[in-house]
Amino acid sequence: QVQLVESGGGLVPAGGSLRLSCTVSGSIFSINLMAWYRQVPGKQRELVADVFSGRSTNYADSVKGRFTISRDNAKNMMYLQMNSLKPEDTAVYYCAADLRTYATKSLSTWWGQGTQVTVSS
Repeated sequence: QVQLVESGGGLVPAGGSLRLSCTVSGSIFSINLMAWYRQVPGKQRELVADVFSGRSTNYADSVKGRFTISRDNAKNMMYLQMNSLKPEDTAVYYCAADLRTYATKSLSTWWGQGTQVTVSS
């Protein structure tokens, strides 16, 4: 069984900062890509940023220069440092991981339950 658990969401004023964390636990053989997505009601889930096992990163244009994604491979954790937050960043943020378990060794995508980020104007 694999679990992804996000933490660090909350309410912050515009211009503020938050740091999200994602902890991956379970019988994990290896983790390839890890990513943060976000979703607002009535819209599709969108990619915020992703990071490969070698730590190369990719960002949505809307967050470049404000958000920083990172991961700790030893701890199976991922982070999203969000600075200069804007009201339009308000969403539920989900972590995702492409990983292999010891049981199957096949690559599959797992999702967390999400954490709410609300930026007040």
